[in-house]
Amino acid sequence: MPSLNLAIARLVNVGTDTFAIWVVNAPYPSGNVLRDCVWLPHLTQAWVEWQQMFAGYSRLDISPGATSQQANPLPLDFVVPASSQPSSYTARLMQYLGISLWSWLFDEQILNTFERSGGIAKSQNTRLRMRLEIRDPDLIVLPWEIMQREPGQSAISLSQNVLFSRTVSEVEPLPYLQLDQTLNILLVFGEDQTLQLEQEAGILEQILSNSSVVANNYSEYALCMVHTLLQPTPEELIQQLETKAYNVLFYTGHGLQGPDGGLLFLRPGMTLNGIELAQVLTSTGVKLAVFNACWGAQPAAVNHQAVPHSSLAEVLIRQGLPAVLAMRDEIALHESHTFIQAFVAALRSRKPIDEAVTEARQQLLIVYRFNQPAWTLPILYLHPDYNGELIKNFDEGITELPEISIPEITSLLPNAYLRSLSPEGKTLQLRPAVTRIGRTSENDIVIPEPSVSRRHAEILCLHTLKGTTVRTYYLEDLSTYGTTWVFRANGWQQIHRQKIPLESGMKLKFGSTKSQPWEFIIEDS
Repeated sequence: MPSLNLAIARLVNVGTDTFAIWVVNAPYPSGNVLRDCVWLPHLTQAWVEWQQMFAGYSRLDISPGATSQQANPLPLDFVVPASSQPSSYTARLMQYLGISLWSWLFDEQILNTFERSGGIAKSQNTRLRMRLEIRDPDLIVLPWEIMQREPGQSAISLSQNVLFSRTVSEVEPLPYLQLDQTLNILLVFGEDQTLQLEQEAGILEQILSNSSVVANNYSEYALCMVHTLLQPTPEELIQQLETKAYNVLFYTGHGLQGPDGGLLFLRPGMTLNGIELAQVLTSTGVKLAVFNACWGAQPAAVNHQAVPHSSLAEVLIRQGLPAVLAMRDEIALHESHTFIQAFVAALRSRKPIDEAVTEARQQLLIVYRFNQPAWTLPILYLHPDYNGELIKNFDEGITELPEISIPEITSLLPNAYLRSLSPEGKTLQLRPAVTRIGRTSENDIVIPEPSVSRRHAEILCLHTLKGTTVRTYYLEDLSTYGTTWVFRANGWQQIHRQKIPLESGMKLKFGSTKSQPWEFIIEDS
């Protein structure tokens, strides 16, 4: 599926309200464009009015000292087509902010890249997967999911042609992820004085395990297994996760924002912060964490200014969790039940996580209407290297990728090596399919240097049959900061999450530019 990644960052050296917007990744080579723009006063005013109308949390400013210009009312009438019936103020405000955010983000070259990327997806009979990375913490709280191009068109997170999510680039690499055949959920209820925990646990277990949405065609849906913990201690939660029986954590309960991903209140006097939770989730095979609480997608704030990288969702993704679904604001109990039922039904039908979120969001809009904020509340973060697939497709078997697909042919082909160019360096033979390179022992080639990521890069070997067999090698960067280097005519060049062809004699570096060089060699070439 074609993917388009956009990023937004504040330019601190040219004024407080100037931002850079650029294409980090596009489905075609010339699509990586960049532009600078200024945050406009009417956006701040619309955001302030949105918070006054909808938000249940403390106010967050877009920039230091920013104030709303209230002298002139927002021109909300322009968002209503002339033939439409009069709509409520909330609907017009939602459309106005959505259209204004779209116009600010998608301008000129970036809009052209978006449209061309969408065309590529359409030609492949699929959707465009779009991911937005917001590197400025003050912009994270905005409801980017409501962006729409013009009245009458769907918001981007409701589109039939786009799968929208948020992402973070400075991340730990993903481990090898094998698709599962069942949905295995650990349902955790933390401290929450507003809930009757046992009653709510029974309701959610019923929704998760025996959804009426899938009852008529049950044989085509993945099984869903649910284990429930009511107000566990941190030790009990960690012990249960360490069984490695779960691919989904579902948490509901009280929480508090903080600089380390905030706090989960498991039971009176017992908490777990985001960093601590991330460590256990990333080591136990959990692929998706869902937080049915109002704080999971919100950054901490000091004097109405957001703290960078502090939301629970960001912390978990940065630590290497594949997917996090959290709420931007408080969601009513009946709204969350509607969302969860549709979301889990879509997962059980083996749809990717971002597609399942879109379907569940559409269900919220149908039930609770466009001019109510329910459908805008779920926020999905995906790791930049994760395709969102959780459950194996119905027609897929359980066959693992073979190491050598045609041994009688591949055994006759020349071998390939990485040779260290350091004094007394080693020469290491590459594997016939995939050679994993990284800092830790589970890799095929271990480079124990601090600047090398745990899973830093892979060298892929592809076989093509065209009368004779041709073996082609590719280098793919997977590192946290894009620190894989290739020596070319004009010196060492950095590749960042790219896949490039390798030729015998090419020199490579992994990690720092001062790290040891390696040479890629194909035998007898």
